Amino acid sequence: MITPLPASTPATPAPILSPIEARVLGTLMEKARTVPDSYPLTLNTLLLGCNQKSSREPLMELTEADIADALHTLKDANLVRESSGSRTTRFEHNFQRGIGVYEQAAVLLGLLMLRGPQTAGELRLNTERWYKFADISSVEGFLEELQDRALEKGGPLVVKLARGPGTREQRWAHLLCGPVDATQTGVSRSSDSLAGNSTERIERLELEVAKLRETVQKLCTELGVAPPEPL
Repeated sequence: MITPLPASTPATPAPILSPIEARVLGTLMEKARTVPDSYPLTLNTLLLGCNQKSSREPLMELTEADIADALHTLKDANLVRESSGSRTTRFEHNFQRGIGVYEQAAVLLGLLMLRGPQTAGELRLNTERWYKFADISSVEGFLEELQDRALEKGGPLVVKLARGPGTREQRWAHLLCGPVDATQTGVSRSSDSLAGNSTERIERLELEVAKLRETVQKLCTELGVAPPEPL
């Protein structure tokens, strides 16, 4: 089902974001869907989300001052709002209304801001916690609409990159931080990101195995039996 467009669709091009502003905006969009109980976010929680080591490309080491400056600019652009009714100032995104796109398109743009260029298949997989697309063709359909977006609606918001050596699928990149060279492939950055994610998964698995071994050792001691030999 296609979510209706917001009532106010901008007739001017979307503002050009800095990489830090894109990270802040993308993080707010992510946390609104993945941790709704903690949303809107405080400045400190937003900082942690922007600097997290997983699901980010590139990795950043931002300060509170960096985040505050980005929030100020995003509020002026009507892309972020401060929420009321709390002792601590909290922030929420206004992306869909501020840019004037469908919910599904906003999800894809948010993932591209956070993880860099991706194929339609990667986007469908990575958006599982945000929105469940029926299939890859539906992802491609929204990407093509964003690429062909009319000038009176603000112009294109994504571009399809050139196919990399030895790859079957082309990657897509967002244009919210300005024009992108469509002849680049985006392969090396995505490959580095995938390698980083694989390393993180291996480290987590090794930690879990170590904890399981410790638990088995304690149980065997309590039962008075010899622990199993390691494989």
